[in-house]
Amino acid sequence: MNIAQPFLNRARSHPHLWAITCSGHTTSYGELAQCSQHIAGALRHRLGLSAGQRVILCMENRRAFFETLLACWVAGLCPVPVNAKLHPKEVRHIADDSGASALFCSANLRDGLVQSLADQLEPLHLVCVDDADYAHMQSHPAVDAAEFAPHDIAWIFYTSGTTGVPKGAMLSHRNLMQMCLQYGADIDCVQAGDTHLHVAPLSHGSGLYSLPHLFNGGHQVIEPAFNPEVVFDALQRYPRVTFFAAPTMLTRMLRSSQGLSNPAGQLQTITYGGGPMYVSDLLECLSVFGPRMVQIYGQGESPMTITALSKNDHEGPQDAAHLARLASCGTARTGVQVRVVDESGRDVPLGEPGEVVTRSDTRMLGYWNNPAATAAAIRDGWLWTGDIGSLDAQGYLTLRDRSKDLIIRGGSNIYPREIEEVLLRHPAVAEVSVIGAASADLGEEPVAFVVCKPGATVDPNALDALCLDNLARFKRPRDYMFVNDLPKNNYGKILKTALRQQLKQGGS
Repeated sequence: MNIAQPFLNRARSHPHLWAITCSGHTTSYGELAQCSQHIAGALRHRLGLSAGQRVILCMENRRAFFETLLACWVAGLCPVPVNAKLHPKEVRHIADDSGASALFCSANLRDGLVQSLADQLEPLHLVCVDDADYAHMQSHPAVDAAEFAPHDIAWIFYTSGTTGVPKGAMLSHRNLMQMCLQYGADIDCVQAGDTHLHVAPLSHGSGLYSLPHLFNGGHQVIEPAFNPEVVFDALQRYPRVTFFAAPTMLTRMLRSSQGLSNPAGQLQTITYGGGPMYVSDLLECLSVFGPRMVQIYGQGESPMTITALSKNDHEGPQDAAHLARLASCGTARTGVQVRVVDESGRDVPLGEPGEVVTRSDTRMLGYWNNPAATAAAIRDGWLWTGDIGSLDAQGYLTLRDRSKDLIIRGGSNIYPREIEEVLLRHPAVAEVSVIGAASADLGEEPVAFVVCKPGATVDPNALDALCLDNLARFKRPRDYMFVNDLPKNNYGKILKTALRQQLKQGGS
């Protein structure tokens, strides 16, 4: 088994299909396959890398990401994709932890990485994809694809590290193959010529979902970064467009869609996930884009494949039952088991909150070089996600929050998301995030950070009234902090750790 083989098969049968368009240049399947096999030959015979060695890919969204990713698999190596926005010191940690033997980067990142990696005891091969050396690798004699066992590591996915040192989730060739099969079963059956637009980092979800498209002849259109205008232009220009987006990206698109006559264009599917999608925003998205949305709940430890809220699930009369379904993240994916359990691993009653655990062929092998973290995360074959959720009688999973974000006030549990959902009903509120603030009397009290829509203001008393009309009194925020924006990481997730620090510093 080699996760690159389905792509190579497609390149052999349909070499003239468009594979990648980036910066105005289009590469065919045949050209991409040849390039990856030449670079693979250079990795094996010029750099002298042997089977299973790790190779870091640290670059902005560009064609070279796919060239080097595929080359690693052809050469029998293990790629370690890293977000280009990480600090060089963070990349250094990943290089040391993974024991990487080589690193591919862009010219923009080279100097910082060279400085950060300068004192390594065992220097790695650093290749800049904008240099002549990389061009020479593309003319090295090609090699055939290596063979892997199903459980050999195909991708090490490092967590974002917002709560500590990043850990490397080991994803096998079997994990990625199953992820691709589940994409076809639960989301879309990709056809030759379908467009997969990349406006999120290729090192994460957008790059992972390139695989089912590359297997079936999809056309990857790569943009350097997310911009609503770029997405709307692509929706008009390309046929049958699919793209992955974080919820915060979709809210920006909603604001930019005003005045457009046909904002959906040739949209086929938006897969969204990576953070909470509030019902008020989702209803607006459905009015703009129609029922072309699929919500994905997953983690790097089970890539994009725990539950999904299908396109059909998004349709409905917007009555109480439908709105409750929209607040969920759907049902278990094909071949996936999902449970909600207490601390002892016993199933909790339907509707009651507990930790989400999952088991499937997409579950990671474990954390690289970290048996203690692996033992804590995988118990009796089940992945303990750290997410708090509840299941209903129909099998729909509703996430409450990360377990670390739970607020405990006087012994009562408060889930920030339920407060955020209520506050977002106010017409002047654009974004909101609720965290727990220390309280001498009650342990913690909820505090809401609120971003108002442009030109709007909000009376805290009105927010208080909204909460009291919809929530138990003890869940009402103790205070409201009005800010211009919410801190987010490179993937669009709100950084509650930064908000907690901001609160300590007086909310400024």
